[in-house]
Amino acid sequence: QVQLVESGGGLVQAGGSLRLSCAASGSIVTPNAMAWYRQPPGKQRELVATITSRGNTNYADSVKGRFTISRDNAKKMVYLQMNSLNSEDTAVYYCNLNQYMHGIHWGQGTQVTVSS
Repeated sequence: QVQLVESGGGLVQAGGSLRLSCAASGSIVTPNAMAWYRQPPGKQRELVATITSRGNTNYADSVKGRFTISRDNAKKMVYLQMNSLNSEDTAVYYCNLNQYMHGIHWGQGTQVTVSS
C-alpha cells in the first residue's frame, strides 16, 4: 500500500520561500510521475508541477521561474522549492503519485499561507 506524507507547509510573508517535501512509502513502481497540486480557498484543485521518474519536469504557467520540483528516487522523496511567494500561492498543497496502470495516490495535504 502506497502512502504519501507531505511536510514543510506554513505561514510565510510575501516574497518569502518555502520548501515542501513529500515522503512516499510502500511499493513504488517505475515508470511513474510525481506531482504537486494545490487547492486555493474556494477554488478547484490545480496542477502545480510534475516530474517523471526520468526527471522530466513541467510547471503551471503561474509558477514558472519561481517554483522548482525535484525528486530523490532512492529516498522516495519529492520536493517543491517555492520562491517569491505571493498571496495567490495560498492553498493546500497535495503530493500526487501516478503509477499509471498501478494506480494514483494522494497525500493528505499541507497548508501554505502567504501573508501580504
